[in-house]
Formats: sequence, C-alpha cells, structure tokens
Amino acid sequence: MEKIIIIGGGAAGYFTAINAKESNPDLDITILEKGKDVLQKVKISGGGRCNVTHACFEPKELVKFYPRGEKELLGPFHKFMTGDTFEWFDDRGVPLKIESDNRVFPEANTSQAIIDCFQKAIDHLGIKVLTNHGVNSVMQKENTWIVNTKEQTFKADKVVIAAGSSKKVWELCATLDHAIIAPVPSLFTFNINDKRIVDLLGISVPNATVTISGTKLEASGPLLITHWGMSGPAVLKLSAFGARILADKNYQYNVEVNWLSRPTDKILNVLLNLKKKEPRKTVILKSPFSEISKRLWERFVVFSDISKIQNWADVNNRQLENLANQLTKGMYNANGRTTFKDEFVTAGGVDLKEINFKRFESKKHKNLFFVGEVLNIDAVTGGFNFQNAWTGGYICAEALAE
Repeated sequence: MEKIIIIGGGAAGYFTAINAKESNPDLDITILEKGKDVLQKVKISGGGRCNVTHACFEPKELVKFYPRGEKELLGPFHKFMTGDTFEWFDDRGVPLKIESDNRVFPEANTSQAIIDCFQKAIDHLGIKVLTNHGVNSVMQKENTWIVNTKEQTFKADKVVIAAGSSKKVWELCATLDHAIIAPVPSLFTFNINDKRIVDLLGISVPNATVTISGTKLEASGPLLITHWGMSGPAVLKLSAFGARILADKNYQYNVEVNWLSRPTDKILNVLLNLKKKEPRKTVILKSPFSEISKRLWERFVVFSDISKIQNWADVNNRQLENLANQLTKGMYNANGRTTFKDEFVTAGGVDLKEINFKRFESKKHKNLFFVGEVLNIDAVTGGFNFQNAWTGGYICAEALAE
C-alpha cells in the first residue's frame, strides 16, 4: 500500500487527500497539521461564510485575476475549473450560490458547511489527520521520503507540501533545493491621511479608477474610504498587482484617483452646464453626480476654493477646473499599508519555474508535490485563492492516484 504524507491541514491539503483517496482507495494517506485546528482559513474566509470560488467560467478570463500564476494556471484550469468546483460540492450535498458581485458561497451561508463536507469525506475514506504535528524536516533516502515531526518520524512514498505561506514552510522547501521568491504582502489597504477624506469612514463610490503615480499600475472598481485611508476592490486589486513595486517603494507613493472614471473635460462640461442651467443654486448643497455622496461632494467643493455660500453663477472657470480636477485627478499621498481583514495574502513562495503544472510535481524531485499558497501564486480577493487550491489539489490528486 502506497504511503502518502500531506503537510498542511488547510483547503489545498484536504482537497488533495480526498480526491486522491477517492480515485485510489488503496492509498494510505496522512495529513500533518502543525496547529491544533484544521481548515482555519476556510473557517474565516468571506466573513465566516467561505468565499469558495468566483463565477468566472472561462480559463482565459479567470487567469487574469492572478498577478502571479497567470501563465502557469491556464492549463490546469482547463482540467479543473470553477464549474467543476460547483459540481464537486453539489455532488456532496453542499450546493453553492453566486452573489451579485460574482463571489460564490455555500447556500448554507456558513463556512461550517464546507468544513463538515470535508470532515465527513475524511472520516468516510479513512484518511488520518494528525494535529499538533509541525514538520521539522523532509528528506529523501533512496526512494523513500522521511518526514520528521517533534512527535514522530514518518516514511512515505510521496509527499505533498500544502502548508500555505509561512517562513518556516518556505525554509523547509529551501532545504529541498527549491528556490523561494521572497514574500511581500499582497491585498492591503492604502494608508492615506488626507483632510479631503478624513472622518468619511464608510463612504464609497461604485467605480473609481486608481493609479499609482510614476508606474503603469491602474485599476478600476468600487472604492471605499476607511479609518486608515482607502480600500475596496479597486485598491485591493492594485495592491495585488503592484505588490512588489509598492514594497520596493516602502509603501510610500502618490495615488491618483478618478472618482468617476470619466475624462476631466467631460466632467468640466457638466459643471459648466450647471453654471448656465442652475445659476442661483448653491454649489455645495447637492452633488450633481449620483455616485458622489453629499459629504464627499462638500469636501471636493471646499478644496476647490469654492466657498460654502457661492452659487453656480458666481463660480469662475478656475474654480470649476479645480473641482473637475478634484473629481478626476485627485492626488493623495499613501504612507504605509493595512492588512485587509483576516485574509492575509503574500506574493512569494516556491519558484513556479521549478514545478510541473501537469501534475503539480517538483521538477527537482520525483514524488514531491506542491499545492496552494506555498507556491508563488496569489490572486485578488473574491474566491480566486481557493480556486487555485481546488484546481492544484485535484490535479495533484490525479498524479498521486496513479
């Protein structure tokens, strides 16, 4: 009976174990988890509801959400895709639902549904799960893998490293002669202390365009004002795709925001028309753009040198240009970052050039596999990191079951 050790009791480790054992019941599979609990990220993801995947059903479109891993995941996604994820969970009594922003959750609306599904499969298949078993070393002697924990030593025919992103795990991978791309944070909010947005916590716009000055980095989407500065999908996407560039800048850079994602001249024309059509109305009283809330509009008006009592008729062209620029070319200084919720994601990990993505197997060692966030793959928020875990786990499982 072939022995398999899976290091890491998270989403990728569990999915690999279950699919491998279902494909080949003769496998003897043991999952080693360093902590006292398994599936911790599954539990807290999506505010405790578990954002299982994303409703994007074209591999070529799906890979665009991965700043690192886009090229490598294209082939794997043709083998196991988001639709397969829906089917996999549905077959096991956990139907999924698509929400308005295309994020996918269990219909039960709790991550416990996913955890229970996995645990039931693990129990039914007879897969061993050992908690408090942190791995200290992995080495190969002839054709056998020796895996050492504080508690005991294991021998295996094949080893899967699915232990997520941590310094200790990457050090372990480095001892196996694998290059590690140094980790930097991904998915973070921008720390911005600016009088234009201070005390406007919770105000959002539906479609802003955010650019990092002096770079080609640009992203559009909802933008949210927070305690620390700016967040929301547009900012998080930018933080993911710019993870290395922003780290190199030590998280100090200028952010240009087009709050309306429309050209400055078109916005200026709207303002000039208001000057003609509503000359007697006070500028500050009402935002002419439904996307811009009254409180945010008031800030832009004041910072455009327009007084609180000025009517549209009394505003000169320079003031209108200032206002158009505030709305479409607002410059903000970012200084530092804040981790997004509990979903700490890093850009970095095992170098993708050293992995055979037809099997998720090491090119350096036969029968050594890597799945999930231990690899230098990461995505924007919205269920994409889990889809990487499901796809990698499924393909790795096929290779284990041979």
